[in-house]
Amino acid sequence: MRQSDFSRPAPRPDDPRGWAVVVAAMVGVALGLSPIPFYTIGMLAPQLSAEFGWSFAALMASITVQSGVVMIASPLAGIAIDRFGARPVALVSLPLFGLSFMSLALSNGSLTLYYAQWVIMAVLGVGTLSATWTRVVTQWFDKWRGMALGLASCGTGITGFIIKPLCAHLIETYGWRTAVVVVGCLPIVVGLPVVALLFREMARGATVPGKTVNVVEVVPQPGLTLAEAARDRRLWIMAGAFLFIAFALTAPTPNLENILKTRAFTLPQIGEITAAFGLSVIAGRLIGGWLLDRFWAPLIALVILGFPALGCWLLTSSALSPLTATLAVISLGFGAGFEFDLLAYLISRFFGQRHYGAIYGCFYAVIAFAGGLGPVVFGYAFDTIGNYTIALRTGSACLIVGAVLLLAMGAYPKLHEK
Repeated sequence: MRQSDFSRPAPRPDDPRGWAVVVAAMVGVALGLSPIPFYTIGMLAPQLSAEFGWSFAALMASITVQSGVVMIASPLAGIAIDRFGARPVALVSLPLFGLSFMSLALSNGSLTLYYAQWVIMAVLGVGTLSATWTRVVTQWFDKWRGMALGLASCGTGITGFIIKPLCAHLIETYGWRTAVVVVGCLPIVVGLPVVALLFREMARGATVPGKTVNVVEVVPQPGLTLAEAARDRRLWIMAGAFLFIAFALTAPTPNLENILKTRAFTLPQIGEITAAFGLSVIAGRLIGGWLLDRFWAPLIALVILGFPALGCWLLTSSALSPLTATLAVISLGFGAGFEFDLLAYLISRFFGQRHYGAIYGCFYAVIAFAGGLGPVVFGYAFDTIGNYTIALRTGSACLIVGAVLLLAMGAYPKLHEK
């Protein structure tokens, strides 16, 4: 793949131009399939329930439907990213995701149609998930790779901070259907232009005899193929570790309000306590990324994942004060913010860029499975026992097990172009 570049020399890793790519990736993450449905379903559910008489269980099952589709589609999207490039995939997937999200405004009371819309949304929007953005960011950075990944991943925290009040205002003023359309426009009106302008894969220059132009070629990337990675024990160690980690980090999040409610906190108190979650996610991304650039990633994982492990345990305290609960929620958000940065960093360091998209897609399927299972298990534990104590302590243990497993990864290998 070639394109003319008349004015600038080819970039090298850690080139300052890469920070524009990080900004584009941040916008793409913020307006993609991962955060927008997750953060808006809670606002839309009461409206849909009131209009169509659907139960909350039926409405929240849409997240499970989406996770199931992503498990299948994300490896395929990863292969497409490796074959065609991350930028074309993003430019196609962003507008299609926006349109499919807007289709929710056409809901007519049929749950079958509602679930079908979520299936279509997941299939068309899978190209907006982390593999697309992290592949390109990791190409542009080596020394500052962790920080760059952290900044790009802050998009989900920004969405969490902005989208709920925006959605609430639109629902209150114009109704839920208008809110769905406006939110669905964001990937098209905001995301698409930014990505088209700033999101570029790493390239290098080549001399063309007899011409003054500089021809830019996409850099061949070192690393393993998917088949080679599948024969590497470290891939399976990582898969096992992230199965535990994703389960434990995802399970408490949608249950937080009810966890605190069972501990006799009032609704205003719950709102104040859980507000700290989104900001701590951003902190986890930035601090975790900064540390990944300076120390061995599995060791940093052991330290940082200790925070949500402690947070889960604190929520089971016999005397849970508002301060303790807030610290627990901050700890959970800090770990949740670190998860995908860690995954992208480990893949790039241990398996390289050659089949990054396909390998990341396979890991995303693992995370989607564990993340879809976790909230259901926590909910079942509450329905059966009446509290979350056993579930939370199990989650705490899972985080420690996952972090310890990563210590078996060993030193970063030297990856070469093939």
